[in-house]
Amino acid sequence: MNLSIDEFLGRWNSFDEVIDVRSPDEWSLDCIPGATNSPVLSNDERVRVGSLYAASAFDAKKIGASLIARNIAIALETQFHDRSRQWRPLIYCWRGGNRSNAMATVLSRIGWKVSLLTGGYSAFRRKVVSELEMLCEPFSFRVICGVTGSGKSRFLRQLAARGQQVLDLEALAHHRGSLLGTEPIGTQPSQKRFETLLWHALRNFDANQPVYVESESRKIGSVQLTGGLINKMRASPCVELVAPVDQRVQFLCEEYAHFFNQPDHLIAQLTRLKPLVGTERLGHWCRLIEEQKWAELVERLLVEHYDPTYSRSMQKNYAGYAQAQRVSDLATFSG
Repeated sequence: MNLSIDEFLGRWNSFDEVIDVRSPDEWSLDCIPGATNSPVLSNDERVRVGSLYAASAFDAKKIGASLIARNIAIALETQFHDRSRQWRPLIYCWRGGNRSNAMATVLSRIGWKVSLLTGGYSAFRRKVVSELEMLCEPFSFRVICGVTGSGKSRFLRQLAARGQQVLDLEALAHHRGSLLGTEPIGTQPSQKRFETLLWHALRNFDANQPVYVESESRKIGSVQLTGGLINKMRASPCVELVAPVDQRVQFLCEEYAHFFNQPDHLIAQLTRLKPLVGTERLGHWCRLIEEQKWAELVERLLVEHYDPTYSRSMQKNYAGYAQAQRVSDLATFSG
């Protein structure tokens, strides 16, 4: 059965598994949320077959078919060996062509009821791009703001645990949103993958309920928010978390402890701020790193750079910041 992208989205939950048969590199760049990868061509095999097309399409198809057949056989012996007779997969490749059809043909012959996504990932990507900007329009956002170390991400997690709708942009971006925001484990998603995750989150929210989101810049590490979303956020009411400096210092020393084991990397990162803070201030920070005076370093970073920078940015970019409801924790938040 061939399904258009709209038909698939309307029946998404009716499939037992969504299978992406593209190469691992294609899949890791972006995929339909929840899809598993069962490549019919490896990364190297895809390059090899693609390069042959320039010389002979016939030879490329002949070699490609043999490789695809071998990889499908391996998948049947391993990945799909325990699937029941009632298993209902949906399969897609880049454009819904040879690779997905090859897998679907074999699985259908076995007796499974297989569906194919017409247009493949390309159709899905066009859908994301066409919908993403307008998806945020119906929602009422509440922006959680506060200087570095005030616990904004933790506050959002607490709201989510209480059943509130939360758009955790830093979790989607796998980045904490600052110069030192790189996560110690894992890498950021591609821009395409970030947009897919954002699209997926927004389309599952209820427009009749508020959506809580952290104040962010247009960029979170290497990924960028859509214009529609950042503009909507900047025009929304704000809730400001407040916390004393010593509490914030303790929290940040725990959250960013991974930097203390790589002082050279920390110095290299902070050196990027030299045009903003000057040689003397940067030198002081570097001496604190060399002396492993972590708490003092964090306090200096907050007071001398992060706090004033954050305040200027919020006053400039977020219209509701001046009238923000000020809270210290979830117990003092009225919703």
